[in-house]
Amino acid sequence: MLKTIKKYGIQLFMAGCLMLLTCSALHADFGPMPMSLKGVPVPEVPGLLDGNNPIIIDKASAIALGKALFWDINVGSDGIACASCHYHAGADRRTKNAISPTGRNSKLPKEFSRARDGSLLGPHTELKKSDFPFFQTDDPMSPLGTPVYINDDVVSSSGTFGGVYRDAETFNEMNDICDRDVDPVFHIGSTGARKVEPRNTPTVINAVFNFRNFWDGRANNIFNGSSPWGDRDPDAGVWIKNPNGSFTKKRLRLLNSSLASVSVAPPLDDFEMSCHGRTFPELGRKLFYRKPLEHQQVHWNDSVLGGLAQSRPNNMQKGLKTRYYLMIKKAFHPKYWNDTPDEQFGFPPASSASHTIPYSQTEANFAMFFGLSLQMYMATLISDDSPFDRSEIDEHGEPIGLSESAQRGLDFFRDAHCALCHIGPNFTASAVITNSILQKINPHAFGNALFRISTMNVVTHLPLTAGMMFQDTGFAGTGVTPVENDPGLGATDPFGNPLSFADQYIQILAGNFSAVVDPFVVNVRPCDLDTAVALDRDKPHPLLFTRSDGIQKQFQDTEGCFNTSGTFIPTVATAQAELAKPDRRRLLSAAKGSYKIPSLRNIELTGPYMHNGGMATLEEVLEFYIRGGNFITPPKEFGKVFSQPELQLSAERRADLLNFLKSLTDERVLYSRAPFDHPELRIPHCHGYSTISNPISNSLAADQWLIIPAVGAEGNARPIMPFERYLR
Repeated sequence: MLKTIKKYGIQLFMAGCLMLLTCSALHADFGPMPMSLKGVPVPEVPGLLDGNNPIIIDKASAIALGKALFWDINVGSDGIACASCHYHAGADRRTKNAISPTGRNSKLPKEFSRARDGSLLGPHTELKKSDFPFFQTDDPMSPLGTPVYINDDVVSSSGTFGGVYRDAETFNEMNDICDRDVDPVFHIGSTGARKVEPRNTPTVINAVFNFRNFWDGRANNIFNGSSPWGDRDPDAGVWIKNPNGSFTKKRLRLLNSSLASVSVAPPLDDFEMSCHGRTFPELGRKLFYRKPLEHQQVHWNDSVLGGLAQSRPNNMQKGLKTRYYLMIKKAFHPKYWNDTPDEQFGFPPASSASHTIPYSQTEANFAMFFGLSLQMYMATLISDDSPFDRSEIDEHGEPIGLSESAQRGLDFFRDAHCALCHIGPNFTASAVITNSILQKINPHAFGNALFRISTMNVVTHLPLTAGMMFQDTGFAGTGVTPVENDPGLGATDPFGNPLSFADQYIQILAGNFSAVVDPFVVNVRPCDLDTAVALDRDKPHPLLFTRSDGIQKQFQDTEGCFNTSGTFIPTVATAQAELAKPDRRRLLSAAKGSYKIPSLRNIELTGPYMHNGGMATLEEVLEFYIRGGNFITPPKEFGKVFSQPELQLSAERRADLLNFLKSLTDERVLYSRAPFDHPELRIPHCHGYSTISNPISNSLAADQWLIIPAVGAEGNARPIMPFERYLR
């Protein structure tokens, strides 16, 4: 194993040297220029707030409903709120019971690794500084270093105990009634422990700009009102009240609503928040008549909920002076809610005490209310007031108000190709809509005469480690872990469709339009890809199609093309023949082993880092990129992840780059000031070894709790700290 990794390191070093020779003439004027987020528009959602029949009729009320639901521990089956994993700069900094033995969709054995000191990791573990990074060599910044420690576990957020859902009370009681048992993986001795998610928790701050959410993009850009899957879900829809009093279930297609899609996944997930088998109508019935946040203090000066809070100055109280059903009715159009039970909306499970009472329209549509109100709230969590954002710029768009060190760091950020992935005002290519708009009006932010990046498609085409590969825009493979640890974007949805847009686009080239489940893929223009798919010439090419293979003009118009020489594609017959080759180097997908590119805003506060949470500090992240990554994987971008000898040899350059990254920290996030203020939150933080039983079930370990106090719009006097400051 170590010999294989050593070989990969040498190969990577050679690729890095090649890139350095190629780019030796490029200095601080290379590539995209990062730009401020101030004034950048949030992608519009047609039909949500506008038009003759908007879904939401009171924006402020919808935001208040969303904030209450996001922070309410009643939403989970056993005390987990959405905020339980997103309370610290939008992410999670817990250090106890924060280990998962495998990545998501991995087929590796679900066995915990040993820490560097030889101790077995697991639900009982409190992470230490010495546990990081999860890939360690004897020379951390050298591409030739010998690996001395490799851990394939994941650092993430602990959630629910799980169990099989039976029922929930409609008043007071927080925990659902579930058949609980000891999980075969997450347990301490003979008692069950809370499960831990198989991917590191990303921040929700600025997530409104992401075209898709989750590390694997499964939170669809289109919200269907029922599930995360957009148009893919054949059973999705919402119930609409007709003028004659009847009801009709109709499809819902809200564009640019990935935040709503991501919101409806965790409340039903039996790792994150729910017992298995719970539904949104059941959750709606549980919450309908409750006072929001009834178990949690709400600050009297909360920037959103203060006017509804029971609290007054010097007298903190729990809950709001309203009920959830009243908040829903105030925020949403009346055609979407009605409290009368009706058999056409279905019944609770037979195990429910109210199983003979059918759901109401309001309960049947609760997924839509939940998803859209959370989207409205999270859309307010925009961090655009960092020192970088406040800096004046020169005529070239370059900030001139940063410290001298941060300014040098920005120059090297560009030189080192960081800005090729961390591009645009949110420092990520995953902001597809925003970047595509800004590329037309602010082109210097996406390249210059020397080098440009296309942000105009949801798919692009690039030379990667395995050959010419189609890649989903906003996703990348950097070689943090082997593909078998977590396929990332290369996984499928519950209906058997690939998550990847690139996989679907390859099928379009082969004439298989029935394989397309996301409408955006059909609109991909070949001439807007970073690299051409085919060349209009007779001479064969080993990686691109030519006339000798069989090519044709793209079917779309060519006005405003990014690459005017990239208007050709293979014929359907040529594409089909290429796909039949077992060892092909063309029409390849980069999906497996690729993950959504995260924003770098507030990055000093959102550790641990990478999809596996395997790096605790920004210094460890720099070491990773300086040595050119950990593993060679098929989608690895050798033009973006390669050894960086200038950083390796200069402590000053490393400090400069870190200072630039820290200039992206918004003080409002640092001090939890509005809009980043919040109610009180009680979060499970490991399990005690005492004889105290868990009130949920005797088979479960007792929880220890981390209390995050309520804070008002003015924020806290003390800043929150980076993840590593909480490690032993």
